Amino acid sequence: MQLKFYTLDVFTETRFGGNPLAVVMNADALPTGLMQEIARELNLSETVFVQKAQNPAASARIRIFTPTVELPFAGHPTIGTGILLAQLRTGNPAADQDALVVLEETIGAVRVGVRLRPGKAPYAEFDAPKLPEQAGEAPSSERLAAALGLTPSEIGFANHRPTQWSAGVPFTFVPVASMAAIGRAEIVSTHWATAFGSSRAGKVYLYTRDTVHTTSSFHARMFGPAAGVAEDPATGSAAAAFAGAVNEFDQLPAGTHKRNIEQGFEMGRPSLIALSFEVAARGKLEAVRIGGSAVRVTEGQIEI
Repeated sequence: MQLKFYTLDVFTETRFGGNPLAVVMNADALPTGLMQEIARELNLSETVFVQKAQNPAASARIRIFTPTVELPFAGHPTIGTGILLAQLRTGNPAADQDALVVLEETIGAVRVGVRLRPGKAPYAEFDAPKLPEQAGEAPSSERLAAALGLTPSEIGFANHRPTQWSAGVPFTFVPVASMAAIGRAEIVSTHWATAFGSSRAGKVYLYTRDTVHTTSSFHARMFGPAAGVAEDPATGSAAAAFAGAVNEFDQLPAGTHKRNIEQGFEMGRPSLIALSFEVAARGKLEAVRIGGSAVRVTEGQIEI
C-alpha cells in the first residue's frame, strides 16, 4: 500500500525555517501502532494522519503523533494541516481566497480559518479548543535551574514565576531573566527526572521578554524529551496555554490582547507565532487564538 504524504514548514513564511510537519493522507486503514512507527521513522516533532471525518460537517479527522507518543491536540499540526487541506481543495487560486477547515482532533473539533493570497505564504488561525487552566505546581526554581543548566537567580523576572498550564497539553512555564540565559539553557539529564519525575507537565517552555525582533513580545524555547522532542522549533499548544500565564502575571485589562512569540532561533529554525486572547471583566480569559503561516516543502509516497 502507498500513502501520499506532504511536509510543510509551519510558523514561517519561508522554507527551511519554522517547525517541520509531515501530513500523511488517507490514513483510515492504518492501525495506531503503525502510525506511531511511521512518526518515529519520519522523526519530526509531529506527524499528522488524515482520516475521514466522523461528523459530515467537519473537513477531516486527524491524529497527531510525536516520535514516541500520540497527542490530543497540537498547534503547528493544526495550522499546517488546515493550510494544506485548504490548498488541496482550492488549487492555486489566481485571486484572494478564504477557507474554513474543521479538524476533528482527539480534544474535539477545531475550526481553522485559512487565508490564501497569490504570491504570499498561506496564513491560518484557529481558536484554541480548550481555554488555559492551571495544571499543577511547578518545581522549585532551584530544581528547574539544575535541570536547565542555569542558576536560580536566572529563573523569573518582574513578578513572573514558574507555573504549569494546559490548553489540552500541559507545560511547565519557566520565565528566564535574559536572552543570554535562555540561550545557555539545555537539558541536564541527571537533574531532569528529579525536577519533573512523572509529571504530566514534563514539557518545559522557557520564555523571556528579551527578543530578537522588536515586533516580538516574548522569546521562547521548548524542551520535551519525554515526548521524543529534545527541542521544538515552534509550539502552538504551549503558546495557547501561555495565554494563561501572561494574563495572570501581567494583570491585563478587559479587551483583546496580541502577543507575538519568537521561537526556534537557537536551532536555526526561526518561527513566529501570533497569540491573541480575549480578557473579560475580572481578568477571566474568554478566548485564545493561535495564528501563523506555513509553506509546503515536499510531497511523496510512503510504502506500507
